Amino acid sequence: MTLTDALALLVPHLRNEVCVHANGYLSRAGHAARDTERSFYMIGSMGLASSIGLGLALAEPGARVVVLDGDGNVLMNPGALASIAACAPKNLLHVCFDNGAHASTGAQRTISDRVRLDELARAAGYRSTLRVETPAALAAAVPGFLAAEGPAFLLVRIALGPPGAPGVRIPHTPEEMTARLRRALGHPA
Repeated sequence: MTLTDALALLVPHLRNEVCVHANGYLSRAGHAARDTERSFYMIGSMGLASSIGLGLALAEPGARVVVLDGDGNVLMNPGALASIAACAPKNLLHVCFDNGAHASTGAQRTISDRVRLDELARAAGYRSTLRVETPAALAAAVPGFLAAEGPAFLLVRIALGPPGAPGVRIPHTPEEMTARLRRALGHPA
């Protein structure tokens, strides 16, 4: 299962959640799969999608926030796992797509084969953690995960996708994304 395959299993279950996408190919694949006013894509700032998601979850306790992250991003900022667990926002769900590589920059290997990110999230204090490695397991896990009380962490083991980007570059500037998300959350842009 590639990132595109995994998103195809997850996206149909998303409703009105705020989705924060990690930078690189994950943002591009997420944008290709489902772009809404409640989607925010990291452009640069590797490792900070989970921190942005935490801020949104705390500022908007009535909104469900889903962070779509990658193993390289989580490894870049593992302290965010502890911050999320310590703040314990019930409305934060964290999905990590783990392909064992920095796909966007040339597929250099990460260390997620030796550092199990779901176990890091568990040790940090996430309310629940789950690891899936097959399309069938992901399909079975998604409904319950999206209904779970956060903070919850779902690690989805995926294969490195085919060469090339899984979608176009994000067409929105950071300012445009911020303004549209603010509007979608009922705040003046």
